[in-house]
Formats: sequence, structure tokens, C-alpha cells
Amino acid sequence: MSRIFVTGGSGRLGRSVVSGLAGAGHTVISVDRDAIPAAQLPAGVEQYSADLLAPGEAERLIRETAPDAVVHLAAIAVPFSAPEDVIFSTNTRLAYAVISAATDAGVPKIVTASSPTALGYGSPAGWLPPSFPLNEKTPPKPWNAYALSKLIAEQTVQMFAAAQGNKIRYAAFRPCFVISPEEWEGALTQQGHTVRERLDDPALSAPALFNYVDARDVADFLDVLLDKMDSIPNGEVFFVGAKDALATAPLAELFPRFLPGSENLTACLTGTSPAFSVDKARELLGWEPKRTWRIELTPPYAGPDTAANRAPLNDEIHAGLVPAGATKEAP
Repeated sequence: MSRIFVTGGSGRLGRSVVSGLAGAGHTVISVDRDAIPAAQLPAGVEQYSADLLAPGEAERLIRETAPDAVVHLAAIAVPFSAPEDVIFSTNTRLAYAVISAATDAGVPKIVTASSPTALGYGSPAGWLPPSFPLNEKTPPKPWNAYALSKLIAEQTVQMFAAAQGNKIRYAAFRPCFVISPEEWEGALTQQGHTVRERLDDPALSAPALFNYVDARDVADFLDVLLDKMDSIPNGEVFFVGAKDALATAPLAELFPRFLPGSENLTACLTGTSPAFSVDKARELLGWEPKRTWRIELTPPYAGPDTAANRAPLNDEIHAGLVPAGATKEAP
């Protein structure tokens, strides 16, 4: 097992990553400006409060804690939640400070969080990709400071990978709309709605192209990624998302309402297919998302009795994720 230095460990995603990696047997060093409450701190977690933008602070902590890997999550995590120049400056400086400090300290594995928003969907000027589902080959076209800062974080690890060769291994990942465990039970998501409200009103999920991922699946992904980094190309970028869409109808039906001109492009998104592919993570890492809103939501969603709502349960039975004979609560 490894010592893993996690920045932003007290955040919505960070708490699940810290808990998941500790649960997998790693020693986790959680670093954030705010501390995780002592009662919620998992066993095997060391915690430090720090401002990683302070000169030399990232390198001091990394050298002091001597980790085997660094996972950089710390950032202003919501677009337009601060002035654009503040978001850009904060996120890009944090990424460079942490990645460069870890590199200088000789940490062998360094991972940074990016975002699907780097692709540029939601642009006021209009946006359409070459094809669906979206994947790591879809051209990025960021149109706001948050999306640009995340693309620069990806390019930062790739820059260091180009300079270091294979002496140090780097990767970036783009987690879809993160849903933390308490949000399945009704806590507000980062956009101020509940998951149930996002399902009831497609207009709430449409700006994110109906993407989502359980925060615990991100922790599982990172555990697998860190284990496999020595055997994959250096500087890779991965989408990390659920195996279905956060929607009660097929995206082929929903997208024409919210993404003008997408009818032909999205015709392939039938059944429960998501707009974002995680095939690269499946193929290179053998990682598979385990959690779906159809199982995690408490109480179960009593929405429309559609084929799209019923199909995933059968898929999960076949995958061994749900016991045979299980049934969903009637709508």
C-alpha cells in the first residue's frame, strides 16, 4: 500500500477520495485550508491545514510527508462562483505549484483533476462536437476561466511528462458532475438542486449534458489508476463518469430540446447511454463504474415507468451489481 498526498481533501469530491483510498488500505495525507471534522476523519488519514498557494508551502509539505503519489483536487470547483480572473489565477497557480513541487521532490506518481467542461459545451456562441459519445479525442474548446484552467492543468502534467520522460508518471482525469453519498439522500448538489430535482426537470441536468459520477467511483478509479500508472502511456487523460445518464428518458430524445442541431449526432444515445464515454478507462485500466442513480437514490426514484428506467436494473443484475430477483420500487 502507498502513502497518497491528496490536495482538496476536505471538499465534496475530496472527502470521498480520502475515505475511499484509506479504505483501500493506503495511508492518506489530506491537505486543505479547512479540516475534515475529527469525527469524520477515517482511520489511516493524516490531515494538514495549509494554503498551497503560499510560496514554498506545497514543496515543504510534500517533502515533509514523503508520499508515494500525489492526487491534486484543490481548486475553485464551480464555474462563475468567483470572478473569472480569480478562478483562472487560483486554479492554474494551484495546479502548477502542486505538480511542480511533487516533481521536484521526486514523487513517482502525480495525478491532477481536470473537468469535462474543457470540451466547451454550454458556450453562449453555440457548441456541437464532431460526434457522440464524447471521449478523450473530442477537441477541447473551453469558453470560460474554469474550463480553461482545467485544460491548463492537463497540459501542465503533460508538460512535466514531456520533460521527465518515464522517470515520473503523470495523469489527469475529468470527473463528471460529482454526486457525493449524502446527495443521494437529499442533500443539495453543487448547483443547489437535489438529484431528484435534476431528474424531474431535465433542464437542470442539460447544461452538464446529463453527466454524473458517484464520488466513491472516482475514489475507486484513482486507486486503480495509481496501481496501473507504470504500465500505461505517460500523461494520459481519462473521463470518469457513470455508465448511464442522469435522465429518465434516452438522451436521443432529450438532446434535440436542449442542444440545437444535435439530432443526428445524438441518435446513437439510445436507452440509458451516457453522453460521455469511459471506454478508455475500461480498456487501459480495467476500471468500471459501479454506482448508478437508479440504485443509489434514496428512496428509489418514482418517476416515469419507461423502458429507459427499467433497463439498467437488468444490466446490473447481469453484471452482478444487483442480486438476481431484485425489483425496483413501483413508480
